[in-house]
Amino acid sequence: MKRSIQLFTVSALAAGIAACGGGDGTSTGSTGTVSFGITDAPTTNLTNVTISFTGMALKPAGGDWVEFTFDEPKSLNLLEYQGGLSAPLITDEEVPAGQYSELRLNINVEDSDTDDDSLPDSFVITEDAPDEQKTLAVPSSVLKLKGGFLVAADTTTDFTIDFDVKKSIVDPQGQSLANYLLKPSLRLVNNLQVGSINGEVDYTTINSARLADDQRPDCADNYKGAVYIFEGADAEPTDINVNSEGLQPVMAVPVSDRDNDGMYTYTAAFLPEGDYTISYSCQLDNNETAEELDFQGTQNVEVIADSTVQAGPIPLPQ
Repeated sequence: MKRSIQLFTVSALAAGIAACGGGDGTSTGSTGTVSFGITDAPTTNLTNVTISFTGMALKPAGGDWVEFTFDEPKSLNLLEYQGGLSAPLITDEEVPAGQYSELRLNINVEDSDTDDDSLPDSFVITEDAPDEQKTLAVPSSVLKLKGGFLVAADTTTDFTIDFDVKKSIVDPQGQSLANYLLKPSLRLVNNLQVGSINGEVDYTTINSARLADDQRPDCADNYKGAVYIFEGADAEPTDINVNSEGLQPVMAVPVSDRDNDGMYTYTAAFLPEGDYTISYSCQLDNNETAEELDFQGTQNVEVIADSTVQAGPIPLPQ
C-alpha cells in the first residue's frame, strides 16, 4: 500500500473538536495503530451494490491529512457484508495518535475524472434487472464522514464504517446521466463500543391478521418486512426519508427465513452501546418520499458493548 501525506487547511469542525479536547487534540510524537473495515446496514430491492474504493484519508485535528492509496482498488459488493460481517479497508496502519475530525473514502465511478479505464467501476444491480449493471454516480468521487474519533497511543484501535445502502442509493429522476446517485449515509463506530440485536418476527401471524382486517394495509407482495432501529427509548417509529431532517432510523433490517422453518429472524449489528426503540413493518419503504408505514411490535432494547441482546418476539404476546 502506498501512503502519502498532504497538507490541507484545518476545518472549523476540526478546530472545534480540538478546542473541546484541549490543545490541538494530537499527541505530539506518539502514534497508534488503526484498522478500518466497512459493513452494510441491510437493504431491499437491490441484489448487488458494488463500490470500488481506491483509497482513504484521515484528518487529525490540528494536523495534516494522512492519505492511503490502495495498491489495487478494493471492489466490494456491500450487500455481502451484513449482519455483523465487515470487509477490511486498511489493517494495522500506524498513524499519529490523538483526536481526528474527518474521514474520506475515495471511490471510482463511471462518471469520475479518472482516465484509467482499467479501474473497476461502482455499480448497482436490481431485482427486476438481474443481468444489467446500473451506473452509479457520486459528486467528486469522494465520500466524506465528518465527526470526531480518537486514535489511542501505543495500541490498536479498530473501527467500522457502516455504509447504509438503503439510505444512500437514490433515483435521480432524470437529473443525472447515471441510473442512480450515491448520497452516502455513513456511521463510524469503534468496535469496542458496539453490540448487536437479534430477534424473531412471526410473519405468518402478522400477515394473517392484516388480511383479515380491511382497515389495515396488507403486507407488500414477496416482501417479508423489516425491523427499524431508532436511537433512544420510546421513539416514535417513522419511515426512511432521505429528504427529511426529522427522526430517521439508524437502520432498517430486512427479516429472512434462513432456516426455512417459518420463523423470520434479523440481526442489527455495529450499534453503539445505549437505548434503542425497534419496530416492524411489512410494507415497502420508498426512501425518497414521506410515507406513513404501519408499524407494530414496538419495544425498547438496551444494547451493551461487545454483546448480543435478544429482543422480544414480534408481534409481542398479548
